[in-house]
Amino acid sequence: MKHPLLWGLLLSLFTQASLQAQETNGIRVFDQEVPEESEREFQFLAYWFSQAVSANYYPTNDFLRGQVFGRLYGQNTTRSTDTATTYYVEQRLLPFFIYQPKLFNGRAILRASFEIDFTWGDASYGSGGNFGGAVAGDQVNLQTQNVELELIPYKNWSINIGLQRMYDNPNNPYRTLFDKLTNTGYRLMFWGTDATGISVRYNGDYERLKFGAWQFYENLIQADDDVNMFEALYDRDISRSWSLGASLNYVRDRASGQGGPSILGQGLNSTLSNYNGSYRFPLGQNPYQADVFWLGSFYTHNPDYIEDRWMATGFLNYNFGTVDTLTTGENYGQISSIGGYTFNSKTGYRYGKTSGSRVELDVLYTSGDANGISDNRYSGVLTGNNWGSPVSVWISHGAYILFPHGNVVNRFVSAVNDVSNLGYGLMGGTFNVYHDIIDNKLNIKAGTAAAFSNVNPQGGGNQLGLELNGRISWQPQVYMQLELHAAKLWLGDFYDSPAVNANSSSRPDNPWTVFLTYKWLMF
Repeated sequence: MKHPLLWGLLLSLFTQASLQAQETNGIRVFDQEVPEESEREFQFLAYWFSQAVSANYYPTNDFLRGQVFGRLYGQNTTRSTDTATTYYVEQRLLPFFIYQPKLFNGRAILRASFEIDFTWGDASYGSGGNFGGAVAGDQVNLQTQNVELELIPYKNWSINIGLQRMYDNPNNPYRTLFDKLTNTGYRLMFWGTDATGISVRYNGDYERLKFGAWQFYENLIQADDDVNMFEALYDRDISRSWSLGASLNYVRDRASGQGGPSILGQGLNSTLSNYNGSYRFPLGQNPYQADVFWLGSFYTHNPDYIEDRWMATGFLNYNFGTVDTLTTGENYGQISSIGGYTFNSKTGYRYGKTSGSRVELDVLYTSGDANGISDNRYSGVLTGNNWGSPVSVWISHGAYILFPHGNVVNRFVSAVNDVSNLGYGLMGGTFNVYHDIIDNKLNIKAGTAAAFSNVNPQGGGNQLGLELNGRISWQPQVYMQLELHAAKLWLGDFYDSPAVNANSSSRPDNPWTVFLTYKWLMF
């Protein structure tokens, strides 16, 4: 067997589930009643999102008219200008189908979720994702997000199998609001996407436990040329409002860049890294083997502003491992070690009656590397953006252009799209003030964001930029929102370097954006 560790873990997880399903005091666990039986076998939920956007940055390559992701001024060809302005409308529908047969008394659940995205007027009579809004429509553009089965063999335990949410978070992504998922654990800064595998969870009154085994890429089924990830996470309440957790993730990469989205490939030496703004190892086409680990601890206090007026969340994560390349014959030798770390802290204070009236400070630091792997060591950090896009989705900071914003359909771009900042490292953060003009109904927000590179690119400085932004939000009904957003980023001397600004001899024009959004979570 080519993956003894993967198959051993899978066998262990299935064996555990099987044993728990065996007779307990003469009664099979799957036959026992649960406290609350499912009322409906079939449920439908959906999330609608549409927005009208105007901005002065866009992809300059005509082939990138659909989904565009990655770093502003990177190889996705996104550029800012003072001579042109974009105007477009785009929309997204995320339908969720949930089947919970009464025959199993709520202990077996099938979930499937999909995604339909397009820009108004873009294309018709074709096939492919992120298109289909032109006259007559008739586009085949249904994208599969999740198809997964959840089994509940025993109280507080769940086993999820298939294509499912893969988040760096202790909470169950199918039973937790998304805002809480982005403000606890590692806040999706490393892993915030969908993946195929098996995860086992325990959600008790005071503690949460998760094990996961994931198959990122299966290339030749007869060869050891795949990418797998294994994770273990534990989180415990240490008081009524404080919790403390720890985790270990391990990626075993034997694909040497094979597989991945489109022609970009994936892995440490792939063009995908240039698109996402993560560090690209200069390995050329040489086969490599990588073993990458993330060891971290995180804390959370009152993330919903319910227990008291203060909120705090943060983490420290150490990234380590080795990268080996083929030397002679079938022998691999180490070309680089990995040793970087990430620190994040977010603190908020609720000064009003509701959580809509608050101030928040979010600070981030990632280590950088000044000379790449020329010294046989990479001292920056890695995220899931080296293997997919987007995988690292840190979007709960309140910025719009300096860091990526979550209000997006087809164009997920920002100046710092990956917290590694091309391997240079990063020091920065955001400060935001929110105020409920009408409690839980009408809210305004003003914010600022700033960031510095820990290593200066050749020909440039360390100032990434300063952003100012604002938003007004009206909630006409529960889980329905109408919002107007605006932001402008003043670029720093970091972009005087042609190495980071698309080989331009001068600093790019300062990017700005304005957009009007409508959201509705329906169930």
